[in-house]
Amino acid sequence: MFQDKVIVITGGAGGIGKSIREEFEKEGASVCIIDTAENPYFVGDVGEEAVLRRFAEKVITEYGRVDCLINNAPPLFKGISECTYEEFNYALRVGVSAAFLLTQLFLPWFAPGSSIVNISSTRDRMSQPQSESYTAAKGGISALTHALAVSLAGRVRVNSISPGWIDTDYRVYEGSDALQQPAGRVGNPMDIASMVLFLCSDKAGFITGENICIDGGQTRLMIYHNDCGWSYQP
Repeated sequence: MFQDKVIVITGGAGGIGKSIREEFEKEGASVCIIDTAENPYFVGDVGEEAVLRRFAEKVITEYGRVDCLINNAPPLFKGISECTYEEFNYALRVGVSAAFLLTQLFLPWFAPGSSIVNISSTRDRMSQPQSESYTAAKGGISALTHALAVSLAGRVRVNSISPGWIDTDYRVYEGSDALQQPAGRVGNPMDIASMVLFLCSDKAGFITGENICIDGGQTRLMIYHNDCGWSYQP
């Protein structure tokens, strides 16, 4: 399905990004990743404009086109009590600005039928205390998704995925940790990678501007104090 396609993934060296990369590689795609961790393609910080420009230039010089762009690099996770102004803006650069700039840089080079998938989070709609930098970035990428889908209509499909609890080590959880998801388990990276490949395929040709929540149903579970043995202690 993706034989000889050119796939770009930010944050592709580990976790969810690694699983996405491996699944595309199994399909015969050429995968270009950027990550601060060691990897065989490009080591760099997506929070830096100059780095993104060098990365994009390398991709275009080597391949001359992009079929799929996966904006997956995770932003900084800090709360209002400790996050500095610079740290907050850095989180936005990694989580939102990088996706915007890479889309802009690749715009002349997107192949016919190309697709962008942005990795957001269920934190784009719900929060824990002290999560402002990460949550703001994830909310931003979800909104950027539908804006780009309209601006790039007829040229590039743009969708986002909001993962819930995803354990990148594929550990098995039991009891309340598992059952708080109506699906009965914690998620794993393949739950996300499978949807990414679907959204990038021709089978999803009528889907654009959507945010797809993959959280085992957790955000649909209503919880009240003293309901089902749960208590709230702020």
